[in-house]
Parts: sequence; C-alpha cells; structure tokens
Amino acid sequence: MPRIRQADVDEVKARTNIADIVGERVALKSAGVGSLKGLCPFHDEKSPSFHVRPQVGYYHCFGCGESGDVYSFLREMDHVSFTEAVERLAGRIGYSLHYEDGGAAPETSGRSRLYAANTAAAEFFRAQLLSPDAEAGRRFLGERGFDAGAAAHFGVGFAPRGWDGMLKALTAQGFTREELSTAGLVSTGQRGVYDRFRGRLVWPIRDVSGQTIGFGARRLFDDDNGPKYLNTPETPIYKKAQVLYGLDLAKRDISRGDPRRVVVVEGYTDVMACHLAGLTTAIATCGTAFGTDHIKVLRRVMGDDNASGEVVFTFDGDEAGQKAALRAFTEDDRFNAQTFVAVAPDGLDPCDLRLQRGDAAVRGLMEAKVPMFEFAIDRKLGGFDLSTVEGRVGALRAAAPIVAEIRDRLLRPGYERVLARRLGMDPMEVHGEVERAARGGGQPAVRQEPTRQDASSMGSDGGAPGLAPVTLASLPRTADVALERDAVMGALQYGHQVDQALLGRAFEAPFRTPSLEAIRQAIIAASDRARPGWVTDAVNSVREPYRSLAGELLMTPFPARDEEGAVASANGLSRRLILRALEDEKQELLGALQRVPADSDGGRALGIRLRDISVERQRFAES
Repeated sequence: MPRIRQADVDEVKARTNIADIVGERVALKSAGVGSLKGLCPFHDEKSPSFHVRPQVGYYHCFGCGESGDVYSFLREMDHVSFTEAVERLAGRIGYSLHYEDGGAAPETSGRSRLYAANTAAAEFFRAQLLSPDAEAGRRFLGERGFDAGAAAHFGVGFAPRGWDGMLKALTAQGFTREELSTAGLVSTGQRGVYDRFRGRLVWPIRDVSGQTIGFGARRLFDDDNGPKYLNTPETPIYKKAQVLYGLDLAKRDISRGDPRRVVVVEGYTDVMACHLAGLTTAIATCGTAFGTDHIKVLRRVMGDDNASGEVVFTFDGDEAGQKAALRAFTEDDRFNAQTFVAVAPDGLDPCDLRLQRGDAAVRGLMEAKVPMFEFAIDRKLGGFDLSTVEGRVGALRAAAPIVAEIRDRLLRPGYERVLARRLGMDPMEVHGEVERAARGGGQPAVRQEPTRQDASSMGSDGGAPGLAPVTLASLPRTADVALERDAVMGALQYGHQVDQALLGRAFEAPFRTPSLEAIRQAIIAASDRARPGWVTDAVNSVREPYRSLAGELLMTPFPARDEEGAVASANGLSRRLILRALEDEKQELLGALQRVPADSDGGRALGIRLRDISVERQRFAES
C-alpha cells in the first residue's frame, strides 16, 4: 500500500489544533499558561488529570500515563490505522495528500469504509424524504410540530418501502454487500440481501465528533410487522451502550453552560422538541437503558469534575417511565454532578408537551425538577398507606436502602431527615433503619431505652424505638438540648401569651433532639394556640414514645420569677432559636461561597443573603 509522504503527515499535523480534536470528546478548561485539562478519555476518573498542550500538539494523562500526538489520539479513540487518521484530518482541513512513488490514494478499508457507508446512507435517506412516497413520514413530522427546517437540522430521512432501494443506490457508489452488511445497513434472509430499514422515518445517529455511525427508524405503516423503533445492530463502529443521540449537537452547549447541564430524554422526537424549544443540551439513548458507558461519555463532555453540573432525566409519567427513572437512579453516584428528575404535567413527554403547551412549557421542565434521591424516595413511599403504622414501617423499610446508597457523608443525613419528614417518624428511627440497610439488611439488635449516661454518650436523647417512654431525666445534658427543652416548655406553658409570630418563626426549623422535635411538630401543627385546651390536644397528638415527655414539660415549673418574666423568657428563648437557625444558615452559605466565584450571579446572591442574615441577627439580638 502506498505510504503518505512524510512532509504531508507533518503538514497536516501542523495545521491541526489538537485541542479542537480532543475537545470534541473531552471538555477542556485552562490549566495554566499554554495548558488545558479535562477528564481522561482513556480511563474513568473523578477529577481531571488529562492535559493537552496545543502549542506542542501533545497530550498526557498523569493518571494512566497515556500520551501522544493528534494521530495517536484518533487511533486510540476511533481504532483507525495511522494512515486513516492522517487521511481523516487531511479531509477535515481540505488538504490534498501525496503518496510515495507518485502512487494514488489507496482504497480506504475497514472502519473508514463503515463510516463512509453510513454517511452515504444518511444522504440517501435525506433525499428520499422529499419523494412522493415519503408523504407519511412528512405528515408524521408535521403532526408533531417539526417542519422541513427541523428535519434538515437533525438529518431526518425516509427509507423507501421497497426491498433494496438503498442497497442498489450504495452498491452503485462502490460499496460491497459485505461492507453494507457489516455496517448494519442490510440484512440477509430467504430473499437474499435486502435493506434493513424499509418504509420508515429514519434518524441518523452520530458519534460525538459528528460522524454518522448508525440509524434509528420509526414504523409508519400498519402493514409493517416490525418493532415500533428499529435501530442499527451492534457493529464495529456502533455500540449502543456508548451512543447518545443528539450529543454531537448538544456537546458545545453542554461544555459551555453555566451550570453545565445535560437533559436526558427518552426518544428522538423528544430530543428534537427540547432543542427547538431552547433546551439545546438534550440527548437520548438509542434503544437501550441509560448505563455506565453512557455516563463515562457524558462526564468527559461535561467536564464532570465537581458538583456544579446538573444531569436532568425526563421520563414519561407512566409505570415504564418511572421504572426507567429508577434504573437511572442506580447509576446516580457515578456522577459528580447533581442529578434530578423532571416529569412533565400530566405525564407528557417533551414532544407532546411542546405540541400541546408550547416551547415555554418544555423549558419550564427545568424549574420543576426534583433531586434524583428525593424522586426515588417518593416513588417508594407511593406504594404504602402512610396513614397507618404498618404502612409507615413498610415504607421505611422500602426506602431506607435508597438512602443507604448515598455515599456522600454530608448528603445522607439530610435525606434521612427528608425521609423522616415524609413518614412523620423519629429521625433516629430512620437513621437506625438506614444504617441497617447499609450493613446489608441484617436484623436490628433488640434495643433497650438507654440510661441517662448511655444517652449522653450517644449524643442523642434516647429516642431509639422501644417500649419505655422517653423522660425528661433521659435527655442529654448539652446546651442545644437545654435550649430546645426550655423553648418547648415555654411554648407549652405560655403559648397563648407569647408573641405568636416570633414563636412560629422560632419553631419552623426542625430541632436537633429527636424527642423534642416530635413535640415541636405538635406545637407548630396547632392552628390556634389562643384557644382553650389547645395544649392538651397538642400533647395528646405527640407520638409515642415521646408523649410522656411532652406531659412532663407541660407540668414542670418553668424557671421564672413570675408570669410576666416567664412570657419574656419564652419570647427570649424563641429569639435564641431564631439566632441559632440564622447562624446555621450563615455557616452553610459561607461554605457555599467558597465553592463559587464571588463575582458570579450565584456568589452575589449568596453575599446578599449573608448581609440579610447579618441584619436579621442584629435585629433579634437587640430585641
């Protein structure tokens, strides 16, 4: 085979910016003067160790050791020969290659022929969409709100109903039947070799660099006995577990977004609808569930090295859609980015939502998204009657393994509290069940009510499930517990006389002591604390084993010289609770401020809230 002249090899490399080639697959950002970095495409990693230096045309990964020039990058990523890599880049920049001994350009083979066959097939299908026989396809698109411009943008085409229309067209261009079979464009049966896609609307499926590698085809005619959607089979260049439809169009906006957001939808028309509505980072899988390999591809394109990005899954509201969401949830922790689920009103998919309610409704999905863990928890709870004890216990056992899957030590306690609120159960009970699930579901040990010494050593109030009631004497002796205990006592005994707005503000945030939190919930649920007998109803509504403690706090003498002093003290305790909550929020915001630029929109918003907190703290401290 004639060899490409070395001078041409060098010239093509000199004219090619390696950052452009790598950047089609990896989100790169500045790593100092003359250097870029991103997540390595050759191994899975959480933080970027893959560096590119465009000025010298070289890359190196400090994690796995892979390195080389633009040719070796293409050879490793696309599994092409050296000659094919040079030819591909030469074609990209419009450079005419010369071969040694005056030889002509060699016949391309292998993978390059498969790419070429798919490209030729895509052109054939696009042309056929304009034919009279494609009326059903054009009508299908029009009924879903897609005009000729949208079809052209996404390369939508039509496969004729005959058995070998595409076969004849591509063999006339020099492709062999063997090449077309290897590319997944034709099949072999009793009738011989025939077109795989017939009488269908066809979407070209492209890799991240924009090369056509396969197709997805939608049934149009009633006499078509095949599946509703038919995809290219596995080929040397089409691996459905690694392919994401629309990624070639979405990658630019994904890598440059703030935040970097990916919207995962379920079908080709959903991708089209999202892009046309303004959600230009929408992508979809191709005939398979969203999985690990898809995540690897997305993470590199996103530059997923911190929690600032977002991955939003949209699913139909039906049972199949919910199952798909839960399957995606099992892969959630592979992302550094935050993951969400967005389900459209009435369970509409993005295509139907756009058709019925317009582009703004599709964009509004991003406002309706909920965290993936919260969605998964709610789906589990939906199968239980939470008005019964048995239902709440069953729901806890079903949902605890989901929370146990959370590896982030800061996130898990928060979702334990979310689950506790959903169930109306003691956070310590939820925590215990989550810990049991994390250990593999072993039976919990029989637990006795702890003594005062035991409770103090645990840092809790003895709120573990058990038969013995929690008492005032069993509460831990800490400043936090004392503040909450005295505030509850003041509310129970003088709730009809204190400042109601102040009390409501103070008691709106959950308490840190589980038993006192149960009583707080009963107090805040009382709609009219000026009504005679409200406090008895509140105490009786406290769930066991904390009802006795509520009774004790109602009856224990409040530490004050007189009633006026008691009311003043109760109001003062409410202010202290508010100040504590403001301090907690301040610390959370200061932590968040360290993770975002101070001059960004997010940083400025945090700064404004911090100033507001400072003003509020001063007001409550001086009152």
